[in-house]
Amino acid sequence: MNAGATIHSDPATPAAPSTQALTDLTAPGLWRRMACWTYESVLLFAVVFLPAYLFSSLSQMRNAIDPIRLPLLQAFMFIVLGLYFVWFWIHGQTLAMKTWRIRVVDRVGQPLRQGRALWRYLLSWIWLLPPLAVMAALRQLRAVDLLLLPAWWIVWALLARFHPQRQFWHDAWAGTRLIPSKPMSRR
Repeated sequence: MNAGATIHSDPATPAAPSTQALTDLTAPGLWRRMACWTYESVLLFAVVFLPAYLFSSLSQMRNAIDPIRLPLLQAFMFIVLGLYFVWFWIHGQTLAMKTWRIRVVDRVGQPLRQGRALWRYLLSWIWLLPPLAVMAALRQLRAVDLLLLPAWWIVWALLARFHPQRQFWHDAWAGTRLIPSKPMSRR
């Protein structure tokens, strides 16, 4: 019997990849991960629409720049997104990740636990916070400032090329990794 093989008594339980298999796997290609990321952002519209609508209706928010309710709405959306991502990541994949056949696991190939998924969620805000902080510091939004966000996304994505397994750095810091996923069988 192979020394790296994993034995499971329950055939419905998927076998975790061996440590050797994980070291051989690099992250899915950058274009594939970015396509998944883009698709995820489209799906997030549906995730935030109903909670944002309910919040604004129940709080009687009259306009989008309400100085009192806007920070509350943003905090509420932060929590809604956190619940969405943590729940799906502890189950291995979001819908976009299933579509693009990408799975998130911890460093040894096991499913994420809530704490690690939450830590990954918090660290993933590196995709947004640096350019938003620069725009807030400038205090005057100009058209050229809007280029900061996509420019940062490109830089942050390309920095994955410097990681040994081509993982995004927030994944490395969170102790997670993205791996290719096989399609589910249709029995």
